[in-house]
Amino acid sequence: MARELALKWRFVDSPRLGAKENMAIDESLLSKCQDEPIFRVYSWEENSFTIGRFQKIEDIKDWQRYGKNWAKRVTGGGLLLHGFDLSYSIILPTKLLGKKSVKQSYEYLCEFLLNFYKKLGLETNWAKDIFANSLSHSSFCQEGFEPYDIIIDGKKIGGNAQKRTKKLILQHGSIPLKTDSREHAGHSLEELNISISLTEAKQLLKESFCKTYNIQG
Repeated sequence: MARELALKWRFVDSPRLGAKENMAIDESLLSKCQDEPIFRVYSWEENSFTIGRFQKIEDIKDWQRYGKNWAKRVTGGGLLLHGFDLSYSIILPTKLLGKKSVKQSYEYLCEFLLNFYKKLGLETNWAKDIFANSLSHSSFCQEGFEPYDIIIDGKKIGGNAQKRTKKLILQHGSIPLKTDSREHAGHSLEELNISISLTEAKQLLKESFCKTYNIQG
């Protein structure tokens, strides 16, 4: 499907870490990436959360109720709760995507997620095809609808965001495996009667990524 990504990749499987450590690794990988693209999978300590690069923590009312383990992402968007989810980061030279526009590249780099959910027996849609008249931003990631958010049974599952430099693209995202009791947590695979361990989810996500883009894992 994606011959231009059929080349050598560096795969990184990080242990469960706090928000600051996870985001520091993303920033470090982005700053050091040269020609070898990177696919990283990782998870979070409980009661973690991140905020978008343009948000200020002091502007979030009673932010302590979401936990004290937080960090700012290099990408935009709103507050996103972690600790019950699996996350990924893709870092690659922009040239590998050829002449794809920003929107085209975003959709393209989310395709492996559709295959991941398909292997779990779930039917997916883009938000732009379901909620074309109600796309919106929100201070909380799980409550807004961006065009390429993934919708399953009418519910937004996870979220994804991009950062671009002159030569590189970083796209990272989150897949909620378990239900979180905190307000604004959004929907999870557990709600959809999907039970999968973190280890199983990591393996399936990597397999879906390699198969989608014809990469030797």
